[in-house]
Amino acid sequence: MAALPRLVCASSVVLVVWAGFCSAVCVEVPSETEAVQGKHMKLLCISCMKREEVTASTVVEWFYRPEGGKDEPIYEYRKTNHEFPSRFSGRLQWNGSKDMQDVSITVLNVTLNDSGIYTCNITREFEFEIHRPLFTSSRRIHLTVVEEAGEDFTSVISEIMMYILLVFLTLWLLIEMVYCYRKVSKAEEAAQENATDYLAIPSENKENCAVPVEE
Repeated sequence: MAALPRLVCASSVVLVVWAGFCSAVCVEVPSETEAVQGKHMKLLCISCMKREEVTASTVVEWFYRPEGGKDEPIYEYRKTNHEFPSRFSGRLQWNGSKDMQDVSITVLNVTLNDSGIYTCNITREFEFEIHRPLFTSSRRIHLTVVEEAGEDFTSVISEIMMYILLVFLTLWLLIEMVYCYRKVSKAEEAAQENATDYLAIPSENKENCAVPVEE
């Protein structure tokens, strides 16, 4: 009977690890908020579903609001993709995943006039046996378009640290080489001095240096 609790505990650990693995598949990462003129900009919109909620029909609506303006529909996914006539006509690309947890779009050839607020509305109807509940969520992205990409402070610090590390490693290698050279030189000098001292001993003294062999 003592083996049964151990088996239950082991099964619980496996279930916990498996649940953690499953829940880590989808991560709701916020979208970047700065785009560069003339480049492509992915507007990231992720809405994770639980394992038991995978079977659902999803409707995605994208809106754009210019500064001081109102929300206007620009893109929709309702079993098929549909792009509304707007300033983005021909410049929107669907980047959603098959499981409809990632419902992102990409704006091609971003212009300075594309700055504003982008809203991603997600509506899901879950297909359970007893009832069909609706779930809605919304993500907002305040996008700013700049003419040129600014220099990333983190990358600058990384480059400086890399050069400092290279200089330190080079100096350390030189110090090790000098230390090893001096150590080898001293060993050779000591060996030469011992050989010179041995040669300077008279031959009769060399014979006396021999260790007598006991009978």
